[in-house]
Amino acid sequence: MEHKDYSPWRVKSNSSLKLRDIETLPSPKDLPTDEAWQSSMHKLGDKLNKLQGTLHAGKSKGLLLVLQGMDTAGKDGVIRSVFTHISPLGVRAEAFGAPSDLEKSHDFLWRIHQKTPVLGEMVIFNRSHYEDVLVTRVRGWVKKDTCEKRFDDIKHFESLLSDSGITVLKCYLHISKAEQKKRLQARLDDPHKHWKLQPSDFEDRQLWPKFAEAYEDALSATSTPDAPWYVVPADSKPYRDLFVADLLVQTLESMKLEMPKPLFDLSKVKLD
Repeated sequence: MEHKDYSPWRVKSNSSLKLRDIETLPSPKDLPTDEAWQSSMHKLGDKLNKLQGTLHAGKSKGLLLVLQGMDTAGKDGVIRSVFTHISPLGVRAEAFGAPSDLEKSHDFLWRIHQKTPVLGEMVIFNRSHYEDVLVTRVRGWVKKDTCEKRFDDIKHFESLLSDSGITVLKCYLHISKAEQKKRLQARLDDPHKHWKLQPSDFEDRQLWPKFAEAYEDALSATSTPDAPWYVVPADSKPYRDLFVADLLVQTLESMKLEMPKPLFDLSKVKLD
């Protein structure tokens, strides 16, 4: 299958990003049928599994995938769908909630740095260090100028990761307020999903414009050549998952991964 060009969804550094100008749902012709989705995800899953195996064996590079988005945008869903057929060896998902008292006594990146990939590892962040320039700003816990200083800290942090052999890929799952309403209602209607609901889900919905502005500033300020942001249309779950899977495969292929050389001369091995 041919790869798609995702450059139109890549956020330009220090641009005047307006999320309202980016569609949350692609045109009908771009929406995959169930059959096409299953076929494409199977092919991408095979590629991703092989690439991840090479990454794990080589232990010379690593990859960090950052997933951010409003509540119900599908961070958990992406992880389940995209990584279903991947060997668990060398793959790890980390979720970041409210910081503990110990974590709050350190700088805001302290708890994050401990969870970043080692060489040979792929790590997925379900929420991330960006919470400290998003929810903290919207809730008024830190001032806007503090967030702007943190943008610089984040860029230096991600540059350090890149210099250390870690490729950083960041995806903002772009969901509409109308689609979020449908997904929240579905959770309210399903007792098996009540555990997912928190008061903040409904409080944050009332602060939608402020969150949109905070995301626009954060994505624009921190999308760099070493750690780009992509805005992923997320109203369609199948389209969202294909987007992230294909983008991830392209990113891994661009890393030019190689299998390590054998530890000894295999030509001398003779099996009885």
